[in-house]
Amino acid sequence: MDQVSFATFNLLNLNEPGLPMYRDRAGWSQEEYEAKLNFTARLLIDLDSDVIGFQELWHHESLSAAFERAGLADDYDLIVPDGHTGRITCAAAVRKGLAMGDPEWIEAFPPKFKLQSSGDDAQTPEIEVSIEQFSRPVLHIKVKAHPDEEPVSVFVCHLKSKSPTQIWREDWYKADKEFFKNHAEGLGAALSTIRRTAEAAALRMMISGVAKQTNTPVVVIGDLNDGKSSNTVDIITGQPNYLLSNWQSGGGDVDLYTAQTLQEYQSERDVYYTHVYKKRRSSLDHILFSQEFYDASRKRVWGFGGLTIENDHLNREDHKSTGSNDHGIVKVKFLHKPVTS
Repeated sequence: MDQVSFATFNLLNLNEPGLPMYRDRAGWSQEEYEAKLNFTARLLIDLDSDVIGFQELWHHESLSAAFERAGLADDYDLIVPDGHTGRITCAAAVRKGLAMGDPEWIEAFPPKFKLQSSGDDAQTPEIEVSIEQFSRPVLHIKVKAHPDEEPVSVFVCHLKSKSPTQIWREDWYKADKEFFKNHAEGLGAALSTIRRTAEAAALRMMISGVAKQTNTPVVVIGDLNDGKSSNTVDIITGQPNYLLSNWQSGGGDVDLYTAQTLQEYQSERDVYYTHVYKKRRSSLDHILFSQEFYDASRKRVWGFGGLTIENDHLNREDHKSTGSNDHGIVKVKFLHKPVTS
């Protein structure tokens, strides 16, 4: 293959009709389900991506039905947990012949992961965050993008959302409801941010375990629920230096680069957004990649070939009747372009 493409696709709770989701006991009606399949199938055809990472999948059969409707069932291997139903997860579709080995869904943080500190100085109080697993399991797969190159290690992720954690169920909240009800939103948002930050740090540790002192290319696909300049994404990427000169002299061993940034360097304007909330446009869905995919890297194997976003459907607020999702679908293409010494 002279090129390879990756995409991230939040499915907005793709589930079989009539099955419960969260507190919605009725789930999708048959009509709403058909609309979702039609929308998803159309986007899959338009994407034409070699690797697609999915978030918010509830049922294996629903994703299979979307690929059948798109006429793509024979073109892709669907990577979904065996017998998956009734539990939200990440999944993937890989063009036939590219997937290698067995996929793994990683729920637990690395065994030695720890967020604990006595403080940097006498004025800083100690801190300890007790968390041991991801809100949504991370899917890890390997893809043979080129017969002469190392397989690509792909992580499909869905980090904790910005929505405030519901604390009204907690005993400490109930014990002093009159006080805490006035602070529920702020405390809940803080809890969600702490959880998402911990997940980002755990993901970073996993990526470093794969990429450190190796030539293994890494791609992270997912709904990270934060912008590219956020602390969360900075933790995952390591905030690499983007060289605009000294061609083929850059690259970091465990750094990740954002497709959004490279697209911005090729554009006159930044119009990247994948989510709209209270009329505020933001970029929550990302494709990140290691130095083997970075144009200015001394270890470049793949060159950036451009990014596209399907996000016109975000102009519609009624996603139920249209079958659309509430996130933009991002695709990035790379060209096989190894550095030659």
